[in-house]
Parts: sequence; C-alpha cells; structure tokens
Amino acid sequence: MVRLSTPLLAALGLVTGTAYGALDVNLDDPASIKSAAALVAEDLLTFYHGDEPGNVPGILPGPPPDGDYYWWQGGALWGTMLDYRHHTGDKSYDKTVSQALLWQVGPNEDFMPPNWTASMGNDDQAFWGLSAMLATEVGYTDPPTDQPQWLALAQAVFNEQTHEDRRVPSGRCKWGLRWQVYPSNNGYNYINTIANACYFNIGARLARYTDNSTYADLANKTWNIISDLGYISDKWDVYDGAHLPDCTDINKAQFSYNAAMLLQGAAFLYNYTDGSQIWKDRIDNLVDRMIEIFFPNNIAYEPSCEGTKCNADMESFKGYTHRWMGSTMQLAPHTREKIYPVLKASAQAAVKQCTGGDNGRFCGFHWTTGVFDNKVGAGQQMNVLGALISLLSPDATPPLTNSTGGTSLGDVNAGSDDPLVPTFAPITGGDKAGAGILTAILIAGSLSAFAWMSLD
Repeated sequence: MVRLSTPLLAALGLVTGTAYGALDVNLDDPASIKSAAALVAEDLLTFYHGDEPGNVPGILPGPPPDGDYYWWQGGALWGTMLDYRHHTGDKSYDKTVSQALLWQVGPNEDFMPPNWTASMGNDDQAFWGLSAMLATEVGYTDPPTDQPQWLALAQAVFNEQTHEDRRVPSGRCKWGLRWQVYPSNNGYNYINTIANACYFNIGARLARYTDNSTYADLANKTWNIISDLGYISDKWDVYDGAHLPDCTDINKAQFSYNAAMLLQGAAFLYNYTDGSQIWKDRIDNLVDRMIEIFFPNNIAYEPSCEGTKCNADMESFKGYTHRWMGSTMQLAPHTREKIYPVLKASAQAAVKQCTGGDNGRFCGFHWTTGVFDNKVGAGQQMNVLGALISLLSPDATPPLTNSTGGTSLGDVNAGSDDPLVPTFAPITGGDKAGAGILTAILIAGSLSAFAWMSLD
C-alpha cells in the first residue's frame, strides 16, 4: 500500500494546521474534523503490515505472543476504515481495504479461514461480516465478479450462525449462540452477549437492506433471548454473558461495545419498522444508561477494566461505541439531541491526549485524564478515529438499501453446510503404523496454536 505523506495529504486538502505536534481540530467545523481524521487514519495504518512482502493481508500483528491482536481486530479495523471513507470521501486506502477483506474470506467464502480455527469465535467471524455489511450499505466498490460479493459475505456469516450447530439445543439457554464456533475451543459453553448481539445486528441490517422480514424475525428472537436470560437488566445494564447449562452465573462486567452493538441493531430495526414504539423505547433506554455508565462527565470510559487493566481487545471498544452511536443518530434522528453533545465532549477529550509518538500526535487510551498515557496501538487510534467520524454521522448519507442505490449482489443461500466436527473413515491397521510419528508432529504444531487460544 502507498501511504500518503502528511504534506501530500495537505496538498489534497485533507489536512490543515501543522504537520507535527498535538492533533489540532475544531469540532465545530466538519472540514477540520475530516482533516484531523485523515491524520489519525494515517497513523492508524502504521500498525498494519499485511500489505508488505511476506506478511498476511487483512490482519494486525498477532496473535499473542507474536503481536497484540487477534484475528477479529483486523475485521474491526477495516470496518473503521470503511466508515472513515464514507464520512470523509477519502478513497486513498481502497486498494488496501479490498485486498484485506477479500484475503480473509476463506475457502467457503464465509470469513472462516482455517488458520484461525483454534480461536474462532462467532463474534470474531461476525466482525468481518459486519465490515462486509457496512461495505454493502455505504456503496463501497464492488469486488470483481469472480470474487465473493459484500452482501453475500454478510449473508454467509448470518446463515452459518443461524445453523443449529452453532446453537444451544435445549434448556433455559435454548437457541442461544455460543461464543466459540468449535467444541474444542475454550469458551464453547459460554453464551455471551457480544456473539448474540453481532448476530442480532447483522440480522437487523439485512432486514432493512433486503426488506426481508425473515431476518428481522430472527433478530427479534435473538433480542428476546438476550433479554430473557437477564443479560439486559431492568436498569438497562448490559452484561457480558453466562455459562451452560442454565446461563444463570451471569458475568456482570459491562463493556461499551456490547451495549453499542445492541443499540445500533435496534436503530436499524426502528428505521426498518418506520419508527416502531417498541424499538424507540429500547433505543432511548439504552442511550440513557450507556451515557450514565460509559460516559462519566461525558467522556468515554470502560468501567470494567479501565481502572485496572484493559487488554488490546478492550482498548478498541470506545471507537466502535462512538461509531455505532453515531449511526444511531442517522437512523433514529430523535436521539441526536441527547447523543451528539456527549460524543462531542468525548471526542474533545480524546483529541486532547493525542500528543505521543515521534510525530507528537499518536493517541493513548485513557481519555478522562487529559494527558497521553505513553501507550500507543491500533485500538487507541481506531478509538479516536471513531470518535471524530461519529460527529459527522448525522449529516452523512444514510445506509443504503437494495432499493435506494445499493449495488452489492447477495445470495440467500450463502455459507457452508459442512459439519463443524468432521467425520472420518474407520481407522485401519495401516493408518496406525504412522500414528506415533504424526502424533509428535501434531502436538508440536498444536501447542503454539492453543497457547494463544481464546481464554474464557
């Protein structure tokens, strides 16, 4: 990828102010916001090396111990860059974004590349599907006809996650979507909010885009499961999840992206249903509680980890929350009066601490302190980029549908029907002969994979 230098960005009219030093932006001026966002995006992609010889396109360095990032954060990165492109008009990263997304689709065109089996969560797959869905909605350049298409990729993820193999078959948690895809993965018996919320969100968006009520029905069913299990409290707290067999040991940690994923999905269904009162009430209650829990003094904060230790995953949640609250203002305009002032104050705090790195404008994580915390990363940059572009959302073009200019081709039967646990032919005496040698090889290969496998 050719990265544009700051002087060249300035020549293109995408940057104002100084080339080096603290990030300078006037949040009352859309042009200034776009200029600052261009700088943050440029710095964000310094953490991406997948377009360099010998590296894998699409992913950020990792997983641990080889780098800080799991596979899903690559999908989150490209969703952030698609939103950046949509809100600013900057198409200079298109080649990189397209290559990244298409490289990770996997052999069944469903964002299930075999290399990531040992840590494949339904939420991980969904984050790539969410980026494909966003590409569909913003009218992003369609892939060549011999490549999988954005809408079909989102449908593939949704279809596979609808399959009974991914679901709890019976009991109090029946039809809940498991956290992990494969039975061998730690966390397979954890029924968490984010996996179900991602499915709900994609379903809501497919319903609106295709005008197919089946997607809406499945999304609504998922909301009811999350609510009935107590993952959304009477006060509209959104908890993390619980374990089988009965999902009663609720982990009451609250992370902003859980609530924000539900909020954005509710906004899509509110828009799809022409302002249904039930979805309006859910939106309004979530917004009120999210501001109270995640925006103390109107500044984004992660209460379940920020006072102690947030990992690299958690260090990226603020940006998604800003972006999804921003799109909520588009789809449910009555929320703008309440949401916008909070996002603006939060973005101001975010920008204020972008004073790090060699260029003096890299961003940290702790926005409430007002000072740079001496730790940089892709998550921190995505956070501030999300905060900036969320302020442009109310006046941006709303998400497209297939009747309002969307061009991406879909496939209602997309996805694989292959069993999650493959079946094998009976073992013969000849097969056993080489088993001892192969076992040693397989164990050596497996240890490195399971060392960084998702922890429950």
